[in-house]
Amino acid sequence: MIYYYVHTGHRIGLDRFRRASVILKELDADITLLTSDYRIAQVAHKYGIKKAVGIDVVRNIPHIAKNGDKIILDSDEVNPIMLKDMKEYFSSFIYLHNDTIAIDKQFLEAKNRKNVAYTYFFGDDDYEKDLEKNIDFIADLKPHLQLGFYYFLDYEDALREKFDHCYDFEEYEKMIIETDILITCSPQAVLDSLASGGKPIYIQREDYTQDMNTLFKSLHIPIIENYDKDQLNILLKKINSRKYVKITHNDNKIVNLIKENLNL
Repeated sequence: MIYYYVHTGHRIGLDRFRRASVILKELDADITLLTSDYRIAQVAHKYGIKKAVGIDVVRNIPHIAKNGDKIILDSDEVNPIMLKDMKEYFSSFIYLHNDTIAIDKQFLEAKNRKNVAYTYFFGDDDYEKDLEKNIDFIADLKPHLQLGFYYFLDYEDALREKFDHCYDFEEYEKMIIETDILITCSPQAVLDSLASGGKPIYIQREDYTQDMNTLFKSLHIPIIENYDKDQLNILLKKINSRKYVKITHNDNKIVNLIKENLNL
């Protein structure tokens, strides 16, 4: 059996899940997705994932997988000792790093439909309601808002009152294709937007890794820290002349590497 584990949840978000759905689609093999969160596992089929199981924490993987099975791991939960044990437990072990790139073909093939000036996507998780706490950062732009998967119902209702238009979680792909300037804390959304011809601006959250920042800088993607409104306004004035490095094709390096290691 082959498994693919991604760390997901209301304090982690779904960037790894979105990346995994792209990779699994490209692999087109009999692979079971394991997620930390049961909720996203229940709707994984909507992303073309045939088999998905929620297991709560990474330590529960041996309750599902057997010694000698194969696994792809996308998580920061494991320490060096756990990594060593997993390499010995599984016959094939592939560890994906935070800066792994996988982009859905629909974004690369998207037609020029940028009819939404601004969208703000804080991320799929906002346990501390930081979006609302820092809402002044983007309020003057009157952007559309992309709602996240793990937002509380009462919180969603409060946010809908503050924005003229909100994209539901299921409209993420539509939002990416329609939005010209995406202001987001989601690393995966940055790459998806760039691939679709958008002009993303990355907002570095304190609770998110900075592993993607070197890549973003090489692609000329602006990075803002501490919800710096003045910096954002300066960027927006010059954004049409910014030399973004366009992503024009899907890099299948990671898919080919997985196929080679798993003998697919």
